[in-house]
Amino acid sequence: MKPIRIITPNFELLGEIDNYTSLQFTRRWSDVGEFELHVNRYMQHADKLQKNNLIILGGQTNKVGIIKHREIELDENGKKTENWVIKGPTLKGVLSQRITLPPSTTAYDNKQGDAETVMKHYVENNAVNPADVNRIIPNLIIADNQERGPTVSWQSRFKNLADELSSISLSSGVGWTVYLDIQQKTWVFDVAEGRDLTVDQSVNPPVIFSPEFDSLKTQHFIESQLNYKNYAYVAGQGEGVDRRVVNIGDSTGLDRIELFVDARDIEETMDVTTTDENGNETTTTEPRPEQDIINDLIDRGNQALAEYATELSLEGEILTNSPFKYEQDYDLGDIVTIQNKGWGVTMNSRITEIKETYEPDGFSLEATFGNSYPTFIDVVKRQINQFSNELRK
Repeated sequence: MKPIRIITPNFELLGEIDNYTSLQFTRRWSDVGEFELHVNRYMQHADKLQKNNLIILGGQTNKVGIIKHREIELDENGKKTENWVIKGPTLKGVLSQRITLPPSTTAYDNKQGDAETVMKHYVENNAVNPADVNRIIPNLIIADNQERGPTVSWQSRFKNLADELSSISLSSGVGWTVYLDIQQKTWVFDVAEGRDLTVDQSVNPPVIFSPEFDSLKTQHFIESQLNYKNYAYVAGQGEGVDRRVVNIGDSTGLDRIELFVDARDIEETMDVTTTDENGNETTTTEPRPEQDIINDLIDRGNQALAEYATELSLEGEILTNSPFKYEQDYDLGDIVTIQNKGWGVTMNSRITEIKETYEPDGFSLEATFGNSYPTFIDVVKRQINQFSNELRK
């Protein structure tokens, strides 16, 4: 099994374990992943598995977890089964410890640009170089901006930082991560773009996951419109008949499934500061250009509709003797072709989640292609976001 190194947040090596009972390590493209480790309490260095220490899987600095949970029980078998259960998020989960605070001069932190610039803006303002130095996450830095991803327009206020990064990732397709730089002793935030490995391109060798290609052991396919919406009424500021509303979508009749989006938080005025010839500053409130307001409402509606898109996903256990080698031929975030001729399913989809399982009897790999089906918590979050602006008003 792969060895696990245990270090402190400040990079002090505490020990190494390679004889654990089991380890599941889940990586996610848009969301925070997690791990679960089972190890006998009498194993050497098991006592180093303490809260906030880090585990590194096999020396791979992009596979790091933060210990946040420990539990143990004793049964009639005694020492033999006296195992610690250690759990926590992957390293990127550290950003869930911050919320997005707007600047003191505005109600919202607004940012427009390519997805990488927008994501790094919020990390910079809330975790790396915030106005309140007590909010700085030690050792965290941001990799150089390469301006990757499509243009997005975002505004945030008192949202969980990791959740906002996940939303931007889902909207843009750009993934994000936090990895360790051992030499510089830093935690590095960065984004990534997956490779196109589908059969429809000719730049990269294609990767096809299918029982017919001996690359998948099991498959579980979901195509669901239980939560699907395709037409949005986006309501901005104003009351009654005077409230500004824009419509997004072109579906009609039975195909049209409507969604109301409360966006009254999108401001219709802006503060303008001018300086006279004597150097005196005067701040006045002026109307924003109407088209800018409409564009913001359209962006908000499109973001909401993206959360209610058709759930199309396929989960499967990848054969360990597959013709495609993990982390070489394909990796998390890559877009591949998935096929099951018997089900009539062929789709090009991103690998959004990979679960690695290590046990004494072998190694297994499970992948999710496309967005996983929403959990109850996901649905609750959608409803909270839907009504939060109305409640604040």
